[in-house]
Amino acid sequence: MTNIRVGLGYDSHRLGNGGPLRIGGIDIDSDVHAIGHSDADVLLHAITDAILGAVCEADIGRLFPDNAEENRDRDSIDFLQEAVRRLHAQGYKIGNLDCVILAEHPKMAPHIDTMRELIASHLDASIDQVSIKAKTGEGVGEIGSSTAIAARVVVLVAKS
Repeated sequence: MTNIRVGLGYDSHRLGNGGPLRIGGIDIDSDVHAIGHSDADVLLHAITDAILGAVCEADIGRLFPDNAEENRDRDSIDFLQEAVRRLHAQGYKIGNLDCVILAEHPKMAPHIDTMRELIASHLDASIDQVSIKAKTGEGVGEIGSSTAIAARVVVLVAKS
């Protein structure tokens, strides 16, 4: 059963006034931005943790601590690339990703295909291996009141 593995990733960040919002490796025009030590890209953070979890590596917080100056404002693509490097070093490749962005606004639908293309290119995968959906909080809780943004990701990996 070690030929196929599953990883689960989750991340959330508070939102602050002023945009743009960085998510899925792209900047989206918005009146809010995610607050974090790095670029606070919740989707890439969740994907990174899902991949690292699938191959039983240290999580994003241990590999890229939020108290390390070299990680201040760092592009989350760097984190994703390290996770993919570790994935490949263990002889695995991406089967598929299923991602959910939880945000009241801005609307994610116009940007999803761009995110999928960018993420797939960094995973050495095709766009049809990367699913991204967006859900609102329907006005409920931190997501619904636009004080936070989150992402959930499941990844399937297989031995090359």
